Formats: sequence, C-alpha cells, structure tokens
Amino acid sequence: MSRPRRRHRPVQVGLPRWVYVPATLGALFVIIPLLAILVSIDWPNFVPLIASESSLAALLLSIRTATASTVICIVLGVPMALALSRGGFPGRPVLRALVLLPLVLPPVVGGIALLYTFGRQGLIGQYLEVLGLRIAFSTTAVIVAQAFVSLPFLVVSLEGALRSAGTGYEQVAATLGARPTTVLRTVTMPLVLPGLVSGAVLAFARSLGEFGATLTFAGSLQGVTRTLPLEIYLQRETDADAAVALSLLLIVVATAIVVATASRRLAGPL
Repeated sequence: MSRPRRRHRPVQVGLPRWVYVPATLGALFVIIPLLAILVSIDWPNFVPLIASESSLAALLLSIRTATASTVICIVLGVPMALALSRGGFPGRPVLRALVLLPLVLPPVVGGIALLYTFGRQGLIGQYLEVLGLRIAFSTTAVIVAQAFVSLPFLVVSLEGALRSAGTGYEQVAATLGARPTTVLRTVTMPLVLPGLVSGAVLAFARSLGEFGATLTFAGSLQGVTRTLPLEIYLQRETDADAAVALSLLLIVVATAIVVATASRRLAGPL
C-alpha cells in the first residue's frame, strides 16, 4: 500500500520584530496629536461652543458645499476615470499627470489658479462678467474650489477599481451584441461600484476639510463662503476653546467617513 501523501501547510512568513518599532512610532505620531485635542476640550461647555450661530452656519455651509462638489466630482470624474483606464488616445499619461496634479499642488496655489481663471479679470471670468455671472467670492466659488481639489481622489479610486476589474466581462457582453453604452451601464459600473462609492466618500471628506483654495478663491464671508475649516481658523485667534471644540467635531466627521469607507472596502462588492 502506498503511503498517504502529507498535505503541506502553507509557510507563514512573519515580520522582523524591528518593523514594529517604527510602525509604533508612526502610529503614535498620528494618534498623540488627536489625543491632545481630546484632553484640551472644555467639556462642560462643549455643546455651547459648537452650537454658536457662526459655528452652525459654517457647519451647514460645509455640508451643503461638500455635497454639491461631490456631485460635480462624480459627474466629471467617472467619465475621466473611464477614459484614463479604458481609452486608447495619445497623450494619456500626460493627461493623467495633469488631472492628478491637485493632489500634490498646494491648495493656495490652486486657489490662485482658480482666481485667475474665474475671477472678474480671469481667463474665463471676464466673459462671465459680461453675462452678469460672478463666481469668485461666492458660495459657488466654494463649491468650485472644493471640486478642484477633490476630483483627483475620485478619479484615482475609480481608475484603480476599473483596472482591477479588467475587461473580461465587458468583452463577453460586447461579443453577445451589447452596445458600448449598455456594457457600461449593465457590466462596468456595477463591477466598480464599490470603488465609485469609496472615491465619492473620499472626495466628500476632502471637500469638507478644504481650506487654502477656499480662502484664496472664495474668501471668508459668514454664511456665504465661511466653511467650518475657515471658522476654526478664525476662532483660533479669538476663542481657542471654540476652535478646539470645532476641530474635534471635524475630526469625528472625518473619522466616521474613513471608517465607513474602510468597511465598504472590506465588504467588497455586494
């Protein structure tokens, strides 16, 4: 009788112990400043500090503008991601680099670029001025600034999902006679829906925390362009306790967004 073959267990590759030292330092580098905010909060007056008229106005404005800018990112970013991942046009690497440039561009520089584009004497703004349309230093300017800095996040997330999904199912659908629009609607988009959701959530979070481009292009007018990050900056000069309390509020919202995104990625496609 032949001996039964032994099943080879997969070898578990462990990490060197020294890796945990810089990893721990990196975690502490991020966590300790957040804990510093927690211990600095004036907890007995926390609710009154975040419930002032200016704070609530800034929070509501941030939510409205971040939502609007996220919609713009979806409308523009989905076709851009599709073109970058599926298109075969010349100059695609250059276009990708330009689209992703706001990821590394200082927000203030982005605000200046928008001002010289849509301002009263800007490249496009001077023609809009003739039509009676003013974008700079308005709520619309806040939305434009947020969309400008947030769009690359959605494009990167969705483009990565499209590349990971491959084109096998799309080719099968096309072989069966489905038109390109039908393939996109019934095959491509359902496959990359988790990537789209993650990208939209990241774009919303980036819009919610935008500061530099908004201040430069939209200014800081209460109820009009003063978003929550701008309110925190102004409160820091006059009421440090209110600034810390509002910072915690923004951290809680951002944490909820990150956790929701991480859970979605772990769950995978439905």
